[in-house]
Amino acid sequence: MRFYAAGVCFAPHRRLTAIGRARNIVRVQMITALSAGFDMVTEPTSAAIDKIRCDACPVMCYIKPGAAGACDRYANHEGKLVRVDPHVILERTVSHGGKLVPFSRTEDWDGKIVHEPSTFVTAIGAGTTYPDYKPAPFIVSAEVDGVDMVTVVTEGIFSYCGIKVKIDTDRYLGPETATVRAQGEAVGHVTTSEYGSQMLSLGGVHHLTGGSKKEGRVTCDTLMDLANCKAVELTIDGGASVVVQAGQPPIVNGMKEERMRVGCGSATIGMFAKQWHGKVDEVVVVDDHITGVLSEHQAGKLLDIADTGIKMKGRRSTPGRYFQVADPGTGWGGTNISDPLAILGPFDAKEARAGLSMLMVSTTGEHSSYYVLDEALKPVETEMPDDLKFSVERIQENCEPALCTVLFMAGRAVPCGRA
Repeated sequence: MRFYAAGVCFAPHRRLTAIGRARNIVRVQMITALSAGFDMVTEPTSAAIDKIRCDACPVMCYIKPGAAGACDRYANHEGKLVRVDPHVILERTVSHGGKLVPFSRTEDWDGKIVHEPSTFVTAIGAGTTYPDYKPAPFIVSAEVDGVDMVTVVTEGIFSYCGIKVKIDTDRYLGPETATVRAQGEAVGHVTTSEYGSQMLSLGGVHHLTGGSKKEGRVTCDTLMDLANCKAVELTIDGGASVVVQAGQPPIVNGMKEERMRVGCGSATIGMFAKQWHGKVDEVVVVDDHITGVLSEHQAGKLLDIADTGIKMKGRRSTPGRYFQVADPGTGWGGTNISDPLAILGPFDAKEARAGLSMLMVSTTGEHSSYYVLDEALKPVETEMPDDLKFSVERIQENCEPALCTVLFMAGRAVPCGRA
């Protein structure tokens, strides 16, 4: 594999302290063999004697000594234009003890991203020549299965990038399409939730360049912090406040989330029905999505669990499965209730009886209560038997840890292809 540095070659150099980030930089030395029209301007200009002008992109920054350009990729070090980050090559990173995220969870992963013996080139630290009016910083040639391959390596433009955030929580963060804010500035919106998780879409050209200067800067800082595994506090219009950090539990309205739901209310009934059989007359798994009722559910019918006369609020989907028993919120099972009895109507006297027992539990086991019907067929909260406490603990044990997942979505204004 051959590497062609189109416009620059580099060698390790000392750190720049005036930029405000203690990162290794590399000195850019112009290749004189390139035509003059493709050279970066490094000499002082009449516009600013102590500044140099970078022509890596159409912004054409004038950069003063010790400072970086708007892209934070190039800087002025003692009158020379330098690239702030070294170009990252996977094998070089591994040889220096760098950390990789495996593409497989198996123990025998050999660290290879591609099967063919080759060097895996990333675009990280490559720099940019957007919008491609001169050669890309790196052009890599290789041969794969007898086919000549040429890869143009250049960093994407940050204004076209964004981040998708997956937040493992049952708690209601906010309505879909609601604005997500950081430091009071709009940086994204709530998107459609996935099973057991809330999803945010952050960044993108609208927030980075289409709003105020402050909005763009805050959005940029938010994306940078999230992508670098730092904690960021976000607020959602009409919803919650949440602290997000990659690989860490979300903190919703000041409460650290511990578990991701084991399943919806109906799935929980199906998984744990046998554990409840013979130990309690009725079980209600409270869930904002689908609330499950053991005696009506198919799992209960297969166990010959008798009808209890329970009456649920909300919309009945199929036997033992109910939608919209309450509004979304940060209470039981992602609903807005703090008292689970609020989702029940009066018990049917033809089927219910005094002494009938009932367990109510959320899909994570975080909330649970035990009731016994009195002579008026009203549920009275009572101390939960140990065998039911064990079943609640079993629900908790079967939940995955609640985490935040941050996915960086790289963008590119024009195609960058292979031949």
